[in-house]
Amino acid sequence: MSSEAVLLTRREIAALLSLDECIAAVEQAFRLHAEGRSLPPAVLSVPAAGGAFHVKAAGLRLERTYFAAKTNGNFSDNPQRHGLPAIQGVVILCDGERGTPLAIMDSIEITILRTGAATAVAARLLARPDSRVATLCGCGRQGRIQLHALTRVLPLQQAYVFDRDPAQARRLAAELAGELGFAIEPVTDLPHALGRSDVCVTCTPARRFFLRRRDVAPGTFIAAVGADSSDKQELEPALLASSRVVVDSLEQCAAIGELHHALESGLLTRAQVHAELGEVVARRKAGRTTADEIIVFDSTGTALQDVAAAAAVYEKAVRSGAGLRLDLAG
Repeated sequence: MSSEAVLLTRREIAALLSLDECIAAVEQAFRLHAEGRSLPPAVLSVPAAGGAFHVKAAGLRLERTYFAAKTNGNFSDNPQRHGLPAIQGVVILCDGERGTPLAIMDSIEITILRTGAATAVAARLLARPDSRVATLCGCGRQGRIQLHALTRVLPLQQAYVFDRDPAQARRLAAELAGELGFAIEPVTDLPHALGRSDVCVTCTPARRFFLRRRDVAPGTFIAAVGADSSDKQELEPALLASSRVVVDSLEQCAAIGELHHALESGLLTRAQVHAELGEVVARRKAGRTTADEIIVFDSTGTALQDVAAAAAVYEKAVRSGAGLRLDLAG
């Protein structure tokens, strides 16, 4: 059996994996996990000056069993201070039954796509099906993919974009209006936008909540994407306490997500969390039950998403011959 592994760059991954393919792969991953067909996800966080490193690992039993471990450095000031991406790293994909390394991949594109894909999966199940107006908080690379992902599953006709840098919001609004074909308005008055929105996505590096319960309209679906370490926070704990909460991973969200802050405040308990997303995908728990309930999806990003995306990329790379082959055992 060959010991060759495939080395794939970000550009090659972008050419191999579309957003729609990633959405399908991520949805399957959550379903398989709920059905007990995964290697349980785990996360290791190591703080560093100016940021942190995260190691996320999991496996999935697809036609073959895959295991993936992703190591990401998360340094939110990188773009301004060094001209580098805020998140950088690699994904190692292995045969889950033999342990053989199969691929080494840049993690940036996989992280961006699989995060947007999880929002799409959650929005399809938890947002009102007639949702037409969205508010996006955070206008970086992740913000761009988040709006694209929402359009795959909801009939959006308008969006507001908000950022701590108003110029960034204006740039993204101009670019996305041309790409998506509907009105996108940069705003500085976030409560005004929220009061007119059916959906809100937060994908910022905020350390203090800015989304307040009093500003969120009944029936809103919120995907909270930015909190992926215990010091990050975008949502007021009272908002989670008064909403139906769905998490990507209960253990992970309790440690590093928005749920972490709600638990610490004493306003919510683990038992009050409605479901993990996989349980909703697998129809083991209900999604939205009324038009006016507020639903929060706490999206910390799990390795289940990474292994699903990496496996899809690897299989296409093998078929197409993409990437550089390395004999790691040579």
